[in-house]
Amino acid sequence: MKKIQIYDTTLRDGSQGENISFSLEDKLHIARKLDELGVDYIEGGWPGSNTKDVAFFERARELKLKHAKLAAFGSTCHPRHGVTHDKNLQALIDSGTQVVTIFGKTWDLHVKVALGVSLKENLDLIRNSVAFLKSHGREVIYDAEHFFDGYKADPVYALETLHAAEEAGADMLVLCDTNGGTMTADLGTRFEAAFKHVKTLLGIHTHNDCDLAVANSIAAVQLGAVQVQGTINGYGERCGNANLCSVISNLELKLDMRSIGRENLKHITELSHYVSELANMPHRSDLPYVGKSAFAHKGGIHVSAVMKESSAYEHIDPAIVGNERRVLVSELSGKSNVIYKAVELGLTLDQSSPAAKVVVDKLKEMEHDGYQFEGAEASFEMLFDRLVHHSKEFFELDGFRLITEKKGGGEAYSEAVIKLRVDGKEEHTAAEGVGPVSALDRALRKSLTTFFPCIKDIRLTDYKVRVLNPKGATDAKVRVLIESSDGHDTWGTVGVSENLIEASWQALVDSITFKLKKEHAYKRKAAESGAAE
Repeated sequence: MKKIQIYDTTLRDGSQGENISFSLEDKLHIARKLDELGVDYIEGGWPGSNTKDVAFFERARELKLKHAKLAAFGSTCHPRHGVTHDKNLQALIDSGTQVVTIFGKTWDLHVKVALGVSLKENLDLIRNSVAFLKSHGREVIYDAEHFFDGYKADPVYALETLHAAEEAGADMLVLCDTNGGTMTADLGTRFEAAFKHVKTLLGIHTHNDCDLAVANSIAAVQLGAVQVQGTINGYGERCGNANLCSVISNLELKLDMRSIGRENLKHITELSHYVSELANMPHRSDLPYVGKSAFAHKGGIHVSAVMKESSAYEHIDPAIVGNERRVLVSELSGKSNVIYKAVELGLTLDQSSPAAKVVVDKLKEMEHDGYQFEGAEASFEMLFDRLVHHSKEFFELDGFRLITEKKGGGEAYSEAVIKLRVDGKEEHTAAEGVGPVSALDRALRKSLTTFFPCIKDIRLTDYKVRVLNPKGATDAKVRVLIESSDGHDTWGTVGVSENLIEASWQALVDSITFKLKKEHAYKRKAAESGAAE
């Protein structure tokens, strides 16, 4: 089985993506996770460019990586400096890593315009820089910047730059599609030319400006590349880099090549989420293999087929990459969706039962009105309980009143007064909040805590409002999605109305009812277990 080296540059190239900024501690945490996953190289940063990366390499000596090699990144020496006096090269040596990656100019346009030197002088810069690093006992990876554009402009010179790095002793030559504009067929032709011209092992580094970074990386591997450079989730400058989550999964599962090892694939979804969390970026649900929607099914025909044979609409078992199948309930749902979702939630429903049709019809009616249950599975479960089991509500609302007041230049504040009943007992409570929804949430939970102490554990963790018909202006219908947590579990609920407060109330009631239902089920199970003993 062919081994492909995985070179991760999330901490350097990935951090150049818009809105991404890793702290020093973030970088250390991610490096540990990458090592645990089984990547071969972790590019920690450019120590010659900023103090954070200098500090990273100092702290990284404490990491005790078990598998990965840490690489420091930089450029060939400055045209006006000799290699022995170049601060950038010295910073690479001082970083203490056994692996150093440097990039050099391959495109004659960059040599003449960006560097302002002759083509021959650029070859000397490459040759001397690589030789200097090798003389200090380093493993040297040479990144041929803009190789594919350079080859298009002047193929002879582009190949000469590779030969210069090879002559100086580079351990790996990495061909870079730095602008991300190369079509896959053209990349293949130019890669093959390099493969024939040099004897040193070749790697590939692609960017995603044409949405081809993963495809181009895979094509290069099929043509002989033994190393793929990329980032977790495809983070990077402009449109990003090759997404290693996809590259690794494709290598292992589609090409029968070894990268991190099939046994480690089950951790790749977890790592993808972990990196997005530290990057403070929303995790894209549509990411192949690791996204929340990668194995999500919405159409009734699809779900029916998947229930019989998963391979009908899934190219792999999601568990292999640590993901899971999801069945969505919507206006496109059939009985199969509802049955699957019921089983998933531990609910009982026979497909031949008339209740199944009742649930499907109600779902379609509600989604037509603007409800969406894809991010509000707790509301679906509550709806299911009410329609199928005719479950009794834990409390009844007599009414509530909201007051929002602002005096002079001071801040506005809101107060909610609520009256409800639990088993015939009336509770009348008031609470203040930073806004009307906050005040209503606090008043509701305050009213119920007397009867249900577990309510105090609930926290509102997210609140989203979507205007469904903007042309309705202030009379537009809105959808409110609420995410709640009790410190252990997290759940979503939904409400829809022309009145923002009413929509919020619906979602709040479902959130609290869901918690009470869980607590009730837990106590009943504990009681049954105790009785059995």
